[in-house]
Amino acid sequence: MSRPSTPVGDAPLDPLARERSHLAHSRAALRSMREDVESLDISDVTANWVNAEVLSRQIDDRIKALADLSHTPLFFGRLDYLHAPGADQAEGADGERFYIGRRHVHDQDGDPMVIDWRAPVSQPFYRASKKDPMDIALRRRFGYTGGDLTAYEDEHLSEPADPSGAAATSKLLQQEIERPRVGPMRDIVATIQPEQDEIVRSGLGGTVCVQGGPGTGKTAVGLHRVAYLLYAHRERLARTGTLVIGPNRSFLHYIEQVLPALGELTVRQATVDDLVAHVEVRGTDDAAAAVVKGDARMAQVLRRALYSHVAMPTEPVVVVRGSRRWRVPAYELEDIVRELLDRDIRYGAAREALPQRVAHSVLVQMERSGEAPDDRVQDAVARNAAVKAAVKQVWPPVDPAKLVLRLLTDADFLAVHADGVLSVDEQKTILWAKPVRSVKSAKWAPADAVLIDEARDLIQRTHSLGHVVLDEAQDLSPMQYRAVGRRCTTGSATVLGDLAQGTTPWATRSWEEALAHLGKTDGVIEELTAGFRVPTDVITYASRLLPHIAPGLTPVASVRENPGFFDLREITDTAEVVAACEELLRNEGSTGLIVADARVPALTEALGAAGIGHLSPGEETTYETRLTLVPASLAKGLEYDYVVLDEPQAVVDGEPDERTGLRRLYVALTRAVSGLIVTHTAPLPPQLS
Repeated sequence: MSRPSTPVGDAPLDPLARERSHLAHSRAALRSMREDVESLDISDVTANWVNAEVLSRQIDDRIKALADLSHTPLFFGRLDYLHAPGADQAEGADGERFYIGRRHVHDQDGDPMVIDWRAPVSQPFYRASKKDPMDIALRRRFGYTGGDLTAYEDEHLSEPADPSGAAATSKLLQQEIERPRVGPMRDIVATIQPEQDEIVRSGLGGTVCVQGGPGTGKTAVGLHRVAYLLYAHRERLARTGTLVIGPNRSFLHYIEQVLPALGELTVRQATVDDLVAHVEVRGTDDAAAAVVKGDARMAQVLRRALYSHVAMPTEPVVVVRGSRRWRVPAYELEDIVRELLDRDIRYGAAREALPQRVAHSVLVQMERSGEAPDDRVQDAVARNAAVKAAVKQVWPPVDPAKLVLRLLTDADFLAVHADGVLSVDEQKTILWAKPVRSVKSAKWAPADAVLIDEARDLIQRTHSLGHVVLDEAQDLSPMQYRAVGRRCTTGSATVLGDLAQGTTPWATRSWEEALAHLGKTDGVIEELTAGFRVPTDVITYASRLLPHIAPGLTPVASVRENPGFFDLREITDTAEVVAACEELLRNEGSTGLIVADARVPALTEALGAAGIGHLSPGEETTYETRLTLVPASLAKGLEYDYVVLDEPQAVVDGEPDERTGLRRLYVALTRAVSGLIVTHTAPLPPQLS
């Protein structure tokens, strides 16, 4: 049972003072938990230095997980149950009270002071309502200033619901959503909504695809889902691993503190380019070549090219052991090769199995002649020079990078294996104009690295993780989806994205298609349409673009009571852009200046002339430097309290086609949490009229 204590001999404290007292006791208990771990002596319990190193690392991780972050509330809510939870629920007694926080905290007797938000008993904090109180009498939310508890707000869920059906709006919830942002992305554990919680707590076994417009919290939902799965399936995921995939390093840097703040330190983060970094990428493709290379049909071309190296044997294999000669005829070798091909196993695995199959054929002959060979004899025969020579000729080793290089530089080789798959024009599009001496001297493009990764998987199976989160998925090519999918073939995935924000020439057309390329056709598609981040006036203006960029997609409906600040300004020069930034910097929080990539140098110069310091995307904002200059191409996934968007038409013109440009503009328009100023000298795109 978890209740704030009253000092002995003192008069009862007022409610806020009692809650502060419980916070102080909880922080002391957490500190004690940390000290207990720090004082552990493992010198007498480890058998060797390897075990000692592993245990020491686990202890270090546990100490980090128990850190008390001074500006992060230890608990943010309280639940007062009416009755003891049923047998199918978590621990509890009649009238028991639970404080809900980012991690579990217990006192010296083991009694809970704070319950982890992921525990089953915490679920009603996110889902209970007067229509379905889930046996909760009172739900209390806490407000903080810095790390100090300064307010609370109660909902008496046992009272009758409003006949009109209108739900009361939580002021503290609104304040937390609108709280100014300085530094990296923070967790939303205190503000998770019922529809978000349902996705967060969905089971490990299934893949979930979340379509969500700007400000619906899809990225936060994906990260909190990882944290929940690590809580519910810790041992399994400790063995199999978890991975968060983002669109670029700036984005990953922005989100990297969310999971550690929830006590999860072991989740790896990477971009798709990181996953397929088998060669150094030094080149680029034009859009047409990248589209063809990213097409799923390239997987078939690669497979054909790889297995073209397998040659049917024409000569027998003769194995000499002592005075005896054992002969495996060519037709029998051919049967072995065809059987391996029919099994459809990896090229490399089949190549490793071939000498053992040949050796087994020899052992059968030995047994028929009266000998009694064992496994050691079979291994020796498999390593016999004659067998090794036959295997090399029939099933030669193939280097994946060399295979891709030959396809991209040898027109005849490509034509043979792309016949009926790629058109002649498509083949010409991906062929390199100049010959290349070697893999190392090749100027590989990002799409080439994905092809090499596909070839590697055809040769040797890629290691599969327990769970993968793929964010901003709408920008991936089919071949990139395949690269991600093979890293969770035996696990599950959380796919996050917004079809309206697809800004690549190969952008995803439907989530069903994306899940098919990922190898997760049974994945469930969920849609988030309630906007918590973007103010009403801003999202309403940006949604004018939806009919032109994603017809049929449900517009985001902001649930914010505060409409936010929105202003359109026709200007004459960059000095007025700088002035708009200065105006917004007078407010608390972060400001982003989003501009077409081509205008970055001009705005950099203008800010410098005005003496205004600024950061680049990925650099962490501080209270001293709160302005970030953001090229439109890097704005996706980022958010700022206030945004100045310069020259919308230039953002559109910076892309190869109008639809992609309008999608880029849609992204740029929806990065603000509290206010947006749009500045322009050129006319606005007509789609915004």
